[in-house]
Amino acid sequence: MLHYIIVKWNDNTDKQEIVKKVRTLYADAVKISGIYNVDIKENVTPRDNRYDLMIVLDMDKGSLTTWDNSELHKTWKSEFGIFIDKKCIFDCDNR
Repeated sequence: MLHYIIVKWNDNTDKQEIVKKVRTLYADAVKISGIYNVDIKENVTPRDNRYDLMIVLDMDKGSLTTWDNSELHKTWKSEFGIFIDKKCIFDCDNR
C-alpha cells in the first residue's frame, strides 16, 4: 500500500531547513520491516491553500502497526509535530 503524509507547516517554519531534516530522518525508513520505498515531494506552488510537503511510504499493508510503533515515527511526531499546522494521512493500494 501507499501511505501518504501530507503536511502544511506553520507560518513561522523555515520550510527549506525543515525539509532537510525530514529527508534526513526518513532516509532510514526503508530499514523498517515492510517498508520498501520513501518518496518526499515539496510543493512548487506557494499559495495559502496549498500543503507544503508530501511523504509517501510504499509499504506492506500489515506493516502499518510496525511503522506506527517505530522509533522513526515517534521521532517524526515528537520533533516535527510542533511545526505542523495541518496534516492529512491517506492510505491506498499501490496498484
